[in-house]
Amino acid sequence: MNYTIDAQEKKLGRVASEAAKILMGKNTATYKANVAPDVVVTITNASKLDISEKKRGDKIYTHYSGYPGGLKSETLGDVLDKKSHAEALKRAVYGMLPANRLRKIMLTHLVIEE
Repeated sequence: MNYTIDAQEKKLGRVASEAAKILMGKNTATYKANVAPDVVVTITNASKLDISEKKRGDKIYTHYSGYPGGLKSETLGDVLDKKSHAEALKRAVYGMLPANRLRKIMLTHLVIEE
């Protein structure tokens, strides 16, 4: 099944949670937690998301490599400037999916268009 979400003038978290819910299959009557559903979620107009200036500065993404001095962090504004709105949306959906073997499979069914 194909689902399309229009992100124009919507908040980042609202779009991401809707996409994550569909990717997990929670919108169907045949939901199973151990099976990734056969759906494709397409998010259009990602560059027209409504992201406030406060959120751009306050939201911080961190990553630790495991080595001393390996804590890397960047703000949402940095991600939007250096990469794209699609990357920020992908990270938001990634954080909302369950942390198990199915997360990688579910994320491959996510298509983001600027």
